Amino acid sequence: MELHEIRYFLALAETANFTRAAERCNVSQPALTRAIQGLEAKLGAGPLVTRERGGTHLTELGSMMRPYFTQMLAELEGAKAKAQDYIRLSGATLSVGLMCTIGPGRLVGLFANFANAHQGIDINLADGPVPEIEKKLAQGELDLAIYARPEGIGDRFHAVPLFEERFLVAVGPEDPLSRQNAICMRDLNEKHYLGRANCEFYESLRRIRLELGGIEFKRRYSSDRDDWVQCMVSAGLGFTYIPEFAVTMSGLVTRPLVEPEVRRTVNLVTVRGRPHSPAVGAFLREVRRYDWPGKISI
Repeated sequence: MELHEIRYFLALAETANFTRAAERCNVSQPALTRAIQGLEAKLGAGPLVTRERGGTHLTELGSMMRPYFTQMLAELEGAKAKAQDYIRLSGATLSVGLMCTIGPGRLVGLFANFANAHQGIDINLADGPVPEIEKKLAQGELDLAIYARPEGIGDRFHAVPLFEERFLVAVGPEDPLSRQNAICMRDLNEKHYLGRANCEFYESLRRIRLELGGIEFKRRYSSDRDDWVQCMVSAGLGFTYIPEFAVTMSGLVTRPLVEPEVRRTVNLVTVRGRPHSPAVGAFLREVRRYDWPGKISI
């Protein structure tokens, strides 16, 4: 059954007149008649209306079918309205995964701009370790994700580089290393290390220590909460590595890690080959418009 056939029948049922029904539907009377006949043929149970001298009336079949057609039309028009809202991004949801070691300062402006430009979209942010974020992205639980991997992003995914950031060494204000302008890896030998449990670059940094002759740390504390690690460092209990834009404590002393310098590239990641929803497409456009210091040309 066609949507217009149902609409024509309901108009006829309400007006009880072919001419007025055709005018209401903005079609010719023969077109409306053909539509009613087509609907009757598809049902295959007899006529829906009868024409008598006193006017047009619904048959028993027509009266029985009228509430069903009314419900069908309402549901079809509701579905059409939902589809239009989807195109206009009204009521859409965007689920974004964020690696838990990324600082908010570099991205809040991007999300604020996107929210202001697309007020009909609900944004859900979920943070976690990179393997967890990547798994949820692959399974379709996330629309896109923002994270970094020392070995690069796998072929299953498409990555848009956003910005680079250096790794710093964070120490307490009374630590002798705080008086240096930069800190070499060798300066950290036998120092107390406060571990960021979800640091995706820890193994890469460990390999660097081994290549430099087996630099050893005294591991005193580990947490999957960066704010706790930063508080412990600030209290003078040891040092930690931290990406430069992940620093959130104002009293923390940070110095560039040199010899070697270590950097990571933060990427916007989607599943390669998966069609983008309008909300994802709108976010990608906002990313390309957004500008911040250190942004990589995309």
